[in-house]
Amino acid sequence: MRVNNIGVRAHDFGQGEVAEIAHRIAQYPIKCVQLALTKSFPFIRAEPGQISPGFGNYVRDAFAQYNITIAVLGCYINPIHPDPVERELSLQRFEEHLIFARDFGCAIVGTETGSRNADCTYHPDNASQAAFDELVVSIKRLTKVAERHGVFVGIEGVAHQHVINNYPRMTALLNAVNSPNLKVIYDPVNFYPNKSNIDQPQLIDDAFSAFGNAIVAIHCKDFVKKEHRKSVDLASGTGDMDHAYLLNVLKQKKPHIHVILENTDEKSIQAVLAYISHAALNTECTGDITDSGSRAT
Repeated sequence: MRVNNIGVRAHDFGQGEVAEIAHRIAQYPIKCVQLALTKSFPFIRAEPGQISPGFGNYVRDAFAQYNITIAVLGCYINPIHPDPVERELSLQRFEEHLIFARDFGCAIVGTETGSRNADCTYHPDNASQAAFDELVVSIKRLTKVAERHGVFVGIEGVAHQHVINNYPRMTALLNAVNSPNLKVIYDPVNFYPNKSNIDQPQLIDDAFSAFGNAIVAIHCKDFVKKEHRKSVDLASGTGDMDHAYLLNVLKQKKPHIHVILENTDEKSIQAVLAYISHAALNTECTGDITDSGSRAT
């Protein structure tokens, strides 16, 4: 695996105009972004009806002048929102992202799987069959739109907290929806249990055994365990995540897949890229990220 599809979440580099954000990220050897429109651009509101082919083309071209692609459009909604009106608006907004994704040069629109709580925090009923069934209804609706437009719904699971909180549930969702346009954004840290200690290589291997064929993008971050509790939302290289093993698996099973660094901003990106480069070297990989200098024009 050449680690030359390393990307960032655009909103980790702040808000601004489209050209401003593209130029800011282009100061670093980044190849792609996950772009959440409402988080990066203050003039885009969290409601349907604002995206057009023209806007998609404009955003695509602003990043393309720096050879940066849009790997994922982030449209993180609560697909089982307890308020049916809010749920409907969120689903409409996600459908709009699917309809126009190709105009951004993008094939994946991503979301997590939601909660009985409106803010997507833990709720005990998230593990229920009823919550799962509601999620299936929402995702089937979205995948029908994705199928018509030749794009993918990317699902990201979160242990303990959301409806899809373990590997069997992810597999069950893929089977229940039964659409070639439902895929997985895999974040190994998200699936690491909160309280127990498990073997990281086994955790990663089990994911690829369970639903590896559906994985279309990787989220990369770090975590630490203190007093049997997991602390997340850390930049890669600042915790206990076995990045070398993950990169080695990707080398074998998903060459050139988009790898999106989370919690990585202008203050930390140089150190994170150096760390990822070192981890890649441990898998006998070489890639463009070893050059951490500016390449903006």
